[in-house]
Amino acid sequence: MKLTRLLTTLLLALAVLPAAAQEEPKPAHGVAMHGDLKYGPDFTNFDYADPNAVKGGTVTFASIGTFDSLNPYILKGVPAAGLGLVFQSLTTQAEDEAFSEYGDIAESIIVPEDRSWVAFDLRPEARWQDGKPITVEDVIFSLQILKSEGHPFYRAYYKNVVKAEKVGERRVRFTFEGGINRELPLIVGQMPILPKHYFEGREFARATLDPPVGSGPYRIKKVDPGRTIVYERVRDWWGADIPVNKGRFNYDEVRYEYYRDSDVALEAFKAGQYDIRLENTAKLWATGYQSPALDKGWIKKEEIPFEGAAGMQGFVFNTRRSIFEDPRVRRALAYAFDFEWTNKTLFYGAYTRTESYFANTELAARGLPGPKELELLEPFRDRLPPEVFTEEYRAPRTDGSGNIRKNLRIALRMLREAGWEVQDGVLTNRETGEAMRFEILLVSPAFERIAGPFVRNLERLGIEARIRTVDTSQYQNRLDDFDFDMIVTVWGQSLSPGNEQRNYWSCEAAETPGSRNYAGICDPAVDYLIDKIIQAPTREDLVVATRALDRVLLWGHYVIPHWHTRVIRVAYWDKFGRPSITPRYGLDLFAWWVDPAKQAALEAAGGKSR
Repeated sequence: MKLTRLLTTLLLALAVLPAAAQEEPKPAHGVAMHGDLKYGPDFTNFDYADPNAVKGGTVTFASIGTFDSLNPYILKGVPAAGLGLVFQSLTTQAEDEAFSEYGDIAESIIVPEDRSWVAFDLRPEARWQDGKPITVEDVIFSLQILKSEGHPFYRAYYKNVVKAEKVGERRVRFTFEGGINRELPLIVGQMPILPKHYFEGREFARATLDPPVGSGPYRIKKVDPGRTIVYERVRDWWGADIPVNKGRFNYDEVRYEYYRDSDVALEAFKAGQYDIRLENTAKLWATGYQSPALDKGWIKKEEIPFEGAAGMQGFVFNTRRSIFEDPRVRRALAYAFDFEWTNKTLFYGAYTRTESYFANTELAARGLPGPKELELLEPFRDRLPPEVFTEEYRAPRTDGSGNIRKNLRIALRMLREAGWEVQDGVLTNRETGEAMRFEILLVSPAFERIAGPFVRNLERLGIEARIRTVDTSQYQNRLDDFDFDMIVTVWGQSLSPGNEQRNYWSCEAAETPGSRNYAGICDPAVDYLIDKIIQAPTREDLVVATRALDRVLLWGHYVIPHWHTRVIRVAYWDKFGRPSITPRYGLDLFAWWVDPAKQAALEAAGGKSR
């Protein structure tokens, strides 16, 4: 009792101290989501970058589809690959920490204990590529234009950033609302900074092929719409020697060559038409790279261990469609996908089944919900599936033999319970008479061989499912308008989820064209848990809230989960040098460089890579 009174007296005394006595937060070189920063204030470069890296040479990447815009921050158009090289942000994320940001355009960062605001001091040497200084007014303009005319994603992402103001010659301050959100200072730091003097007087929301003015390490050198885009290194780039950039962005020229599909692109790679390829198809990795270039050692293949979040890939139901409104139907159809056979037959056993939206992390739901998760879930018990509380989610399984009759019988029983019957060979809704027919919309022909067996299994249930593969532009437009029945997509995740979850699962996003709530999820429990993630004061609270959200999403049966891998597959022509350390949570190809000796040896041997 005495201790309680003493604490109360102390708190009251602190509350009436004059404002001048409150401790002013000190500027820092970085900010972490939780815990301490890995890199101290005197760090000179990231561990996964070599400050002595050679500058020069050309690297060529491939991109699939087409492009018709050089503005990546709007809804209209299909932006060209690599445009992030032109622009910078206030801070840069470290790829060897869960979520920490260090100063880029910003020299220092000021964050109060309650994280109700953040301020950034801009580097005095920061310049646009036309020589003009980067100003506080540019930063304020960037927030305003992205929220008002940018892609709908930005309105959701910066929803709780209510004010940006100039509070010093080079200091800008952002004020937040909506309760505690430890992530907001980091989110604001990631915002692309745009030149006010360039975009004022231009129609920002219009797709354009006019090369923009940026402040980043590269500028656009050449554009052949839909075919090629070439970037050249800014030789006198102001940011080359600041710690987050030292040893990175080493190529003199970066090219992106566009190909119709991934099969054509693979053949082009083997012929030496581009240099580096990240492979996401197990069959191609196992058998598709056989070539004289591989046999001679000109092409190297590596599997690099990856500790980051795998996210969720799967067949996604558009629950805006009447046939997919009932979660029992969605759950039933998952029994028609034979992952074990697919993995063995098509993928050479390369994959692990995904059973979490946060796979490969501590954020994934495990076992039954613990006491802290239950505190979050209990208020919604009456409206959540009972399995959220009683079962650990497991995707349907088979023995891998291709005999899926047992699973199809389970699926048919579930469909009958949901009001569907097979009539004259067609699965039909008993109440409405509606036949179950839907389209699986794809953008990559590579997925046709995966969707094909799934479609044949659906046919055995009396379901007519059609595969339709379209070009990149049509696919993006249909996604933006939610004009599809089922798609295959990936929701990437970080080790520190936050505001982006609103864009993935919230009621508001479900009604916002261009959002990534493809499934049309609108659930008060989901919205509540997203807020708990965003407001989590500690890492432990973040993990608890994310696991609870994971359970609710899984038992909502919004997707038929696919698979993931714990390695990054990269193939490259042997002309590169690279740091001795690879970041734990990613692969920074812009910390690589063209090794003149290796390139000369490759060319002397007859290798064709640029």
